[in-house]
Amino acid sequence: MQRKKTKKNVRENWQLYLFVLPLVTYLILFHYMPMYGIQIAFKDYYPVQGIWGSPWVGFEHFIRFFESYYFWDLIKNTIEISVYSLIVGFPIPIILALALNEIRDGMFKKTVQTVTYAPHFISIVIMSGMIITFLSPTTGMINNLIEMLGMEPIPFLTDPKWFSTVYVLSGIWQNAGWGTIIYLAALAGVDQQLHEAAIVDGASRWQRIWNINIPALVPTMVILFILDAGSLLSVGFEKVLLLQNPLNMEASDIISTFVYRVGLLEGQYSFGAAVGLFNSVINAALLIIVNQIARKKSETSLW
Repeated sequence: MQRKKTKKNVRENWQLYLFVLPLVTYLILFHYMPMYGIQIAFKDYYPVQGIWGSPWVGFEHFIRFFESYYFWDLIKNTIEISVYSLIVGFPIPIILALALNEIRDGMFKKTVQTVTYAPHFISIVIMSGMIITFLSPTTGMINNLIEMLGMEPIPFLTDPKWFSTVYVLSGIWQNAGWGTIIYLAALAGVDQQLHEAAIVDGASRWQRIWNINIPALVPTMVILFILDAGSLLSVGFEKVLLLQNPLNMEASDIISTFVYRVGLLEGQYSFGAAVGLFNSVINAALLIIVNQIARKKSETSLW
C-alpha cells in the first residue's frame, strides 16, 4: 500500500523530483562516495597497494596525533580563532541588520547594503593579497595611517599575537554584510501592526527594537549559532594558509593547515586522513550537543 502511494506521489510530482535530481547527484558524488576513502585513516595506506590492499593498523594514527607535541598547539590555535570569530563576528550582522531596518532613506539604505556585502564576492586569494598589501609594515595603508598618528608601525602578519585579530576582523569585513541579508529577511516578516500598536502605547524606537525585532530574530539566530558551533574546528583553511608565514606559524598553524601539510605535501595520507576525521567527528559531536541544548532551551533547532 505504502509503495503504491509512493509511486503515485512520484508520478504526480515528477517535475519536483527532476528539479532536485542535480543536487542529490552532487551530494552522492562529492559528499557520500568519497566517504569510502575514510578507511585509510585506519590503515597504513600505500597508493601502490590501494585502499583494500594496505595493511590495517586500527587507531595507530590517532594515537600518534594525540601523543604528538604539537597536538595541543593545533587545538589551541584552532579553538582560539574559531571562538574569537564566533564571539566578535556573530553579533555584527545582527546589529547591522537592526540598524539598516531602522533606516527609512531607500537610496542610503541600498548604498550601505551594497557597500557592506560587496566584499563577500571577492575571492579568498584576492582578499588575502589585499590584506597583505594593506598591512605591510613599510607601504601598507594601515601602517601609514598609524605612523601619521605618531606611532610605530605594527608587524601585523609577522607577530603571532596579531594573527587571530587580523583573521577575524578581515572575515567580518568580508562576510558581515552578506550575513545581514539573512536577518533582514527575517525582519521583513515582522507584522508592522505590532510596531503601530507599540507606537500608540508610547514605546520608544529602542523599546520596539528590543521587544519586537530582536524576538523575531531569535529563531534565525539560534539556527545560525548551531551551524557556527558545529563548525567550530573548521576554520577557513584557504585564508589561513595564504596569510601564514614562518614568523606567525606559532599562532596560525591550525588543524586544517596541518592536514594539508602532512597529508598532501609530505605524503602521509593515512595520518592526514586520521587527523581530518578526528576534526570532523568533533564538529559533528558539537553540532549534535548544541542542537540538543537549543531544542531543550527553546523551540528552535535543526532537528
